[in-house]
Amino acid sequence: MRPLLHPSVEDVRVEAILHALSDPARVAIFIQIAGSGSAANCAAFATIAERTIPKSTLSQHFKVLREAGLIRSERQGVEMQNSSRCSEIESRFPGLIPAIINAHKVQSAAGAGPPRDA
Repeated sequence: MRPLLHPSVEDVRVEAILHALSDPARVAIFIQIAGSGSAANCAAFATIAERTIPKSTLSQHFKVLREAGLIRSERQGVEMQNSSRCSEIESRFPGLIPAIINAHKVQSAAGAGPPRDA
């Protein structure tokens, strides 16, 4: 098996974080992981916002989150356990992750969907 890429906190870039969290499914996955305080396996996210996510798409979402430095993934048998790297990100970019999570909560509470063309 190929080793998983986890960038060092010094290599984490704001642009990568913002890109990773620009997808509604990825931000939902990340917020669940960040809010749980414990590792979760990939199968726990097979359904997001009442939508079933294909395994291949889910794997890609986790790869993007991992390579952006937002999560740490570890193989345990046949499962992949994913945990948040919020404390590491907080030390590099103070306030960034809480601001993003808060903005997502505000947007969700307002029922805002994706932008519409005029």
